[in-house]
Amino acid sequence: MKTDFRLMPIREFSRIFRFSLSVLMAITFFAFSSSAQTADEVISKNIQAHGGLDKLKSVRSIRATAKISQGSFRAEFRQENKRPDKVREETIIQGLVAIQAYDGKTGWQISPFGGRKDPELMSQDDMKSLVVDADLDGPLVDYKGKGHGAELVGHDSVEGTDCFKIKLSMKNGDVRYYYLDADSYLELKLEIQTTIRGALQESEMYYGDYEQVNGIYYPFAIEQAQKGSASRTQISVEKVEQNVLLEDAHFSLPATQAGAKASPAGK
Repeated sequence: MKTDFRLMPIREFSRIFRFSLSVLMAITFFAFSSSAQTADEVISKNIQAHGGLDKLKSVRSIRATAKISQGSFRAEFRQENKRPDKVREETIIQGLVAIQAYDGKTGWQISPFGGRKDPELMSQDDMKSLVVDADLDGPLVDYKGKGHGAELVGHDSVEGTDCFKIKLSMKNGDVRYYYLDADSYLELKLEIQTTIRGALQESEMYYGDYEQVNGIYYPFAIEQAQKGSASRTQISVEKVEQNVLLEDAHFSLPATQAGAKASPAGK
């Protein structure tokens, strides 16, 4: 039998090529698998980037003061939190102070700009974001225990910076997308989808100028806007104080208003 020796080198090359390709694919797969991360791993690194879980839990109360500006509009802002699940937010404009507060059970407000100087109860919809703000650690910390669900949906870019994108499905029905810097694991952007009185509202928040306060990193520059809007509200944090003395009554509906009616907006 005559053998065609000219085909043997080609067949041999083809066999070696197929073997090499298989090895290359295997190496690529395992390299990708080792570098791929889960939502829990990315969230854990985010918590560590802020200072670590122990540091975060050591803060029992906090007060942040800031200035707000948008165009010619100017205001001062103060937010105070106390464990567990208490928050009070004050917005000061030309000497008038608007208050929204939640004591873990009841949400109430004072809206002097509308001529209302007495406290009034807030509806469930109106205090939805306030209840989230009452979580001193933020929704990502112990998200499973809080009834939220998290998913790593890949990478995305925020103003040219590569970010991990985490989808957080909140217990209250909201959806939040966290954009975490792929290098520092700190938040650069947050997209919020919430439903208020049956209408979907979408907003965006941008974070920067992180500074360390007693071992914990906080953003000192924040921008907020409705999704798709070119106009952003600038929030410049001036001071963050930890473990300040705050009485529980500071967050509760004043005793003289225990029978306050619900806000007209909540009807």
